[in-house]
Amino acid sequence: MLDLSDRILYKDPMVLVINKPAGIPVHAGPSGQENIEAALELLRFEGKDLPKLAHRLDRDTSGCLVLGRGPNGLKRLHRLFREGLVRKYYWALTIGAPAKDEGLIDAPLTKLNTRQGWRIVVDPAGKASQTHWRVLARGKDIAWLEFRPKTGRTHQVRVHAASLGFPILGDLQYGGGEGNLMLHANQIDLPIYQNRPSVVVNAEPAPQFISKLESFAPDWRNIS
Repeated sequence: MLDLSDRILYKDPMVLVINKPAGIPVHAGPSGQENIEAALELLRFEGKDLPKLAHRLDRDTSGCLVLGRGPNGLKRLHRLFREGLVRKYYWALTIGAPAKDEGLIDAPLTKLNTRQGWRIVVDPAGKASQTHWRVLARGKDIAWLEFRPKTGRTHQVRVHAASLGFPILGDLQYGGGEGNLMLHANQIDLPIYQNRPSVVVNAEPAPQFISKLESFAPDWRNIS
């Protein structure tokens, strides 16, 4: 069984946040591959109930993954995500970079089924989708961008990055070529408790992400 106990970023009686590894799906699939849900028994700790997923990340995306501890915690987290009150920040390494330093992508998205499988596409008749972005560092034919999605559509950051003309490195499905997907859920802000500051959690990127980033931004830890 997959052991995620060394990937815990935050734990309290209602919330658990882990640094999800890339390449591991959150749900079980037909292939029987190891997945996050199947590993939750080891994250029960002193709780009566298994922690449960409050949202999801794509299989190849790493970073902050939030779980609810107990029915009350899960219910409250689901409401926060549903009402758009959770602030999510993603880091991505893109092929090329926008000329501007920041902006907002407002591009509705819909699911398209093809003979090769399904994909998400920009469609004026799709669901409203907005993502704020800003450039953190630029290299030669590569850039480090922060994405903050205001909505939570499937593949939103990946498709919006590609719609800018700068797909995420390693995103074969949306024009980023082969290799590891360079997309990381870096930070999440959870306003889960009334009259208390938000729970803010940060996740360290995977070594391959850091290695690629340091090749053009060696002082990246000092950039915010």
